[in-house]
Amino acid sequence: MRTPRDLIVAIVGATATGKTALGEALAEVLGGEVVCVDSRQLYRELEVGTGKPTPRERAARPHHLFDALALGERASAGGYATAARSACATIAARGRVPVLVGGSGLYLEAARRGLADEPPHDPAIRARLRAELERHGAAMLHRRLAAADPPTAARLAPGDAQRITRALEVLEASGRTLSDWQAAGRGGAVPGTWRVIELTSAPRSLAPRIERRTRWMFEHGLIEETRALIAGGSGPALERLRAVGYDEALALIDGRLARAAAEARVDQRTRQLAKRQRTWFRHRVEAARLDVCAAGLEGLTAAALDLLHG
Repeated sequence: MRTPRDLIVAIVGATATGKTALGEALAEVLGGEVVCVDSRQLYRELEVGTGKPTPRERAARPHHLFDALALGERASAGGYATAARSACATIAARGRVPVLVGGSGLYLEAARRGLADEPPHDPAIRARLRAELERHGAAMLHRRLAAADPPTAARLAPGDAQRITRALEVLEASGRTLSDWQAAGRGGAVPGTWRVIELTSAPRSLAPRIERRTRWMFEHGLIEETRALIAGGSGPALERLRAVGYDEALALIDGRLARAAAEARVDQRTRQLAKRQRTWFRHRVEAARLDVCAAGLEGLTAAALDLLHG
C-alpha cells in the first residue's frame, strides 16, 4: 500500500526502549527528518544525559527541535505543539516525512490532538488557596471542588492538593469550571495522517537496558558535561530542571553522592519514569505496539514499516 502523502510517523515509548535507533532507521528508509518529542532533549545544552541522537546521526539528515530551548527557558506542551507544527510543515513542504521520536506523552498529545485553551492563572488566588490548604487540608478543598465542579473532582484523588487547588483557582479566576474549559475543544494539532508506534518492554526486561544506559552516560561524559554547565553559570537552571542523571551528577560533583550511589539512584529514578511513561501511553495514546525484545533493530524496522504501510 502506498504511503500517505501527508504521513506523520511517531515513535514513542518508555525511556531506554530504543526509540532513537528505530526513529533514525525509519527516517533513513522513508526519506524522513527527525523531530524531537522529548521534554529534556529540547534543551540545547543537554546532550549526554538525555539520550539525544549522536552528532553523527544528526549530521546524516535534518533534525528538528533538539536545540529549541536554552536552559532556564520554560518548556510547555503548548509551546511544543506550535514549534512541532512549524517543523512538520517545513518538512512536508520539502516532500519528506516527519518522524517524531521521544517519550513525552503530553507533548505528543499536544501535537497530535491539539490543546484546549489555557485557563487563566491568578497568583493572588493561588496563594490564598494554598494558605487554606495548609489550614484545612486537601480533603476539605476537594469537597468544595466536588460541589462546584463534580466532573473534575471525580477524577482527582482527595489528596491531590496541587490539581485540586489549580481547579479551584481556575473557577475563581474565570468563573468557569476546569471541566468546562477542557470540554470547550482543542486546537493547534499538527495536520496529517498520523501513524504512532509505541516500543514496549516488560519491566524486568527493561531494567538491564536502563542499567546499561546509565553506565554509558557516566562513562561518556555526563560528569564533564555537568561541570561545564556549572562553570558556564547554568548550574541553578540545571538544578531547577530536576532532570534524571543531571541531579545525580550535581550531587556527585558536590560530594553528596559517591559514584556507585549516583548510578543506583539514576537507575531507580529511570525505572520510575519508565513506569509513568508506560501508564501514560497505555491509557492515553492510540498506537500500534512493538515489543523491543522480540527482534533486533533490523527486525523492528521491518515490523514498523509493515505497520506504516498496512
